Amino acid sequence: MAVAPLRTHKDPHRAAVHGVHSLDRFVFTVPDLDEAARFYDAFGLETRRDGDRLDLHTAGHPQTWGSLYQAAGNKKLQYLSFGCFAEDFEPIAARLERLGIARCQPHPLGDAGGIWVKHPDGFAVQIVVAPKSSPDAKSGPLVEAPVPIGTGASLNRARIPKVRPRRLAHALLFSPDVERAIHFYEDVLGLRLSDRSADLVVFMHGVHGSDHHLIAMAKSEGPGLHHLSWDVGNIDEVGRGMEQMYAAGYVRGWGVGRHVLGSNYFYYARDPWGSHSEYSFDIDYVPGNFEWQAGDHPPEDSFYAWGPAVPADFVTNFEIQGG
Repeated sequence: MAVAPLRTHKDPHRAAVHGVHSLDRFVFTVPDLDEAARFYDAFGLETRRDGDRLDLHTAGHPQTWGSLYQAAGNKKLQYLSFGCFAEDFEPIAARLERLGIARCQPHPLGDAGGIWVKHPDGFAVQIVVAPKSSPDAKSGPLVEAPVPIGTGASLNRARIPKVRPRRLAHALLFSPDVERAIHFYEDVLGLRLSDRSADLVVFMHGVHGSDHHLIAMAKSEGPGLHHLSWDVGNIDEVGRGMEQMYAAGYVRGWGVGRHVLGSNYFYYARDPWGSHSEYSFDIDYVPGNFEWQAGDHPPEDSFYAWGPAVPADFVTNFEIQGG
């Protein structure tokens, strides 16, 4: 299903607020692009191979959400690109100048566009003018046709269609210094804190309207990518996605369950490199004209409201410990 044209200008009532609006693209390397294509095809993404690059898309959406390249060794996050409105680009650049944030050379896998800076955790960050790919309203449920009386509501297994995520929801990163990372996202990119549990896990949203988090961080010994989250149409699609990955041979994961912070229903499918892709439905939304009151929550409320036991290695950072 095609989406409406993406917004390219900020709302007038946010004229004085300058910050990125979307996680425009993620880029990481993996040891085997063919295996990456198999995993993400099974997950329901559209994979497009271009030489030594694998691009990830969702059905009917114009955005290229991320790119993977092949490189020896562990999976590794290379850089993140954040999109901003044209009206915000120069104010963000001026803020970097005031803060004394030095620009860096473009990443070898990136392009020369926009502004390049170094995240304090060591990876590159690009800021570019781009259409707003984060949502402008809370994602609604998939509307399904009513079922006639006397007919079962569930399809039989042979007729269940493949789950195909609608868009990227967020990325959760590992960080060795969560407080330092928070300040980077606030001061440099203009993101705002949504919720946290001390420095165990932190969630941040965009100032022009976004899901409860477009970036999240978890405490670790080093940087890395824990998971990519993908929006689907209902909790049935979350469960069907789990079954879809089982059928494809990807049987390690976590869920189905429901988070407390963000409130979304989830299933995490573990990829071949020890990180995850999440089917997510019904995450909380922070409008651009609303000041979300961030909370610091106890650990027991930072993870999930219900679901199966968490796998022992779910928060292991395999980028620094090996797959």
